[in-house]
Amino acid sequence: MLRRLSLISASLALTATARADATGEEAAPVDGLLRSIDAFFGQWIVSPLESVLFYDLWFWDNGQENDTKLPVIVAWLVVGAVFFTFRYRFPNVRALGHALRVTRGDFDSDDDPGEVSHFQALASALSATVGLGNIAGVAVAVQMGGPGAVFWMVVAAFFGMCSKFSECTLGQVYREVDAKGHVSGGPMRYLSRGLAEMGFARLGRALAILFAIMCVGGSLGGGNMFQANQSYAQVAGVLPIFEGGGGKVVYGLFLACLVGAVIIGGIKRIGMVAGYIVPVMCGVYLVGGLIVLGAHAGDLGAAFAKIVTEAFAPTAVGGGAVGVLMIGFQRAAFSNEAGVGSASIAHSAAATDEPVREGIVALLEPFIDTILVCTMTGLVVVITGAYASGDEGVAMTSSAFDTVIPGFRYVLSFAVFMFAFSTMISWSYYGERCWTYLFGPRASLAYKLLFLCFVVLGAVLELGNVIGFSDLMILGMAFPNILGMYFLSGKVKTLFEDYWARLKSGQMAPTRSRETA
Repeated sequence: MLRRLSLISASLALTATARADATGEEAAPVDGLLRSIDAFFGQWIVSPLESVLFYDLWFWDNGQENDTKLPVIVAWLVVGAVFFTFRYRFPNVRALGHALRVTRGDFDSDDDPGEVSHFQALASALSATVGLGNIAGVAVAVQMGGPGAVFWMVVAAFFGMCSKFSECTLGQVYREVDAKGHVSGGPMRYLSRGLAEMGFARLGRALAILFAIMCVGGSLGGGNMFQANQSYAQVAGVLPIFEGGGGKVVYGLFLACLVGAVIIGGIKRIGMVAGYIVPVMCGVYLVGGLIVLGAHAGDLGAAFAKIVTEAFAPTAVGGGAVGVLMIGFQRAAFSNEAGVGSASIAHSAAATDEPVREGIVALLEPFIDTILVCTMTGLVVVITGAYASGDEGVAMTSSAFDTVIPGFRYVLSFAVFMFAFSTMISWSYYGERCWTYLFGPRASLAYKLLFLCFVVLGAVLELGNVIGFSDLMILGMAFPNILGMYFLSGKVKTLFEDYWARLKSGQMAPTRSRETA
């Protein structure tokens, strides 16, 4: 995630500089101040953090031409995902069909405690992950690792489903409900309370505070400023009326008003809005992809074969098969955020009296985000030959769609705006829950107002390293989260096996009959 966002941020900054040079505009004093802040963050904060999170564990070929990269954060996420998959005996396979039934409401009850439905919780969490990573991130993976990277993205997402299952089950187990019925859950709750039950209270408290601080920083930067900045760049590219400093301010205020209208209402309104945006935008994108694939139906088999064969015999990446595997795993981990812990905050608010049931719903996120949407993008850029066009990122995806659907770049621009908007409202909730964990429920409104100020700043400013710092914090959330889940994996395993036994024995009948389904 960080490197993808950093590259885009740098591109946006260069674009802004080029525009200024072309118009003969001289930098105002405030621009010099912003560049100084940017340089400070880059030298003293972003670079040291990046050297830790992206420390190359594949050390024996470092410095060689086309050496293999294994960032420590990728290894941490992937090893955790594989461990949870085998620890819980493949719930991503056993419970997939049941997850679909729960999501459509077959087991819902009006008496279940919580604030949103299973579907709304899923949509809220998906809205924070489905976005540019699915549109541009896949293209970057194919560009760097060839078509075989798509295969390893799918493999990584398969195991990542169990990380999501684990963290969202724990989010439900340890969630707290205040006097007004507002739910607060997530890693900051299960790390502190769960580890305290095991006799590690100090460790749990420290991990919870570390997670909460990182989540607040990530929500204001990567979950807010970058989204506003990214969406402005896309919209201004097709609507010149927003170009220039005045246009940035107008756009920022407009976006802040839209976001504010949603987040002031809390998770119920966030879940309702996300429940409309995510299915519609995913549907539009997938339909567009199916049209492209339909136009190349005769080449579909060859495209699948190319993806699979180049996963083991790549031609476009240094490090051979191991190199393309690392690229695929890295793009998948950064796309669906399995193991980061953010999704458990949204799923904690779901109305249910069965924590495992919500964990089972959550395992659909990597399936939808990566196995469905990312695979669609990968097939489109491979089957159209766009991956060999020389285009990069979203330009590659856009040109691939345009070969069959002329003008689809305008649809992509709208999709980027809507995905950015939905990401912002979901991350506002994540940050607000962690903010209130640190400072108390009364601080909720202050955070929301602060978040809206950062919406405007994100549209107006060019602070690449500040945004990079925030995204590093998002990635850093995985360290305390996965460490805590290792400790608590025994509890999750016991709960899942008990739930599954009761389901198979018929003790948990669906509340909606087949006739009304």
